[in-house]
Amino acid sequence: MADLAHTHELTYEGDRVVKRYVAGKPGAAEREWRALSLLARHAPGLAPEPIAYESGTVTMTRIGGVPLRGLFARAGHVAAMAEALCELHTAVPDRELRAVPLRPWQREALVDWVRPRCAAWQPREPLADRAVREGLRWLESWAPGESGVRPAFGAGDGNLANFLWDGARVRIVDFEDSGRSDVAFEVAELAEHVSMWVDGEVEIAHRFELDPREERRMRECRKAHALVWLFLLSHEHPRNPPGTFHRQAERVLATLSA
Repeated sequence: MADLAHTHELTYEGDRVVKRYVAGKPGAAEREWRALSLLARHAPGLAPEPIAYESGTVTMTRIGGVPLRGLFARAGHVAAMAEALCELHTAVPDRELRAVPLRPWQREALVDWVRPRCAAWQPREPLADRAVREGLRWLESWAPGESGVRPAFGAGDGNLANFLWDGARVRIVDFEDSGRSDVAFEVAELAEHVSMWVDGEVEIAHRFELDPREERRMRECRKAHALVWLFLLSHEHPRNPPGTFHRQAERVLATLSA
């Protein structure tokens, strides 16, 4: 996650996709292959089918569909996306899921990544400065424990572009950060991903059936993910609309007060 670095190269060979991972992301190809293999057994059709794995390269079937980012995720697409994610979260039986390694960038990793950036923040603009101060104050007191944890298989990337609408259902691609997780954490990451609001607000969290403990955990995890995106967006990127960083600072403050 952390710096939005390019992690792989894609080659299309007819009805196949060859995904070659570049150096700098240990274990990514293995996670992709494991996810595709598990889903081929337990949720066929939800993701590409695995064909071959060798030396950091994963070959898979090519699935059709339009990335939801390009459709601005209308209500029907968002509902189908939530349905696909519910299938993903529950696809792997408990016995197998317990043997799956935790996905990267769980809570501890987020805290370890955000805290030093808060501490090293240099004054920039009043709104962002306030978001960093309040974020650090909240972070120092955050002790979520294990309340509200419902085990799930997580894709590990909430980018709308990874969800393909084929005209009837949503299917999922890109599992390089996948692994064992929990439902509340996965919903939080999805809800706070920049792609969910930068081109038009998409609210999806309410489409998942969470009990009160999961709701609390989800809201707390959204705060952590919002802070991550504050720093990821602190350097304006040409592909983001002007003012994206300022909007993210507003989101951080709104999320922290929720």
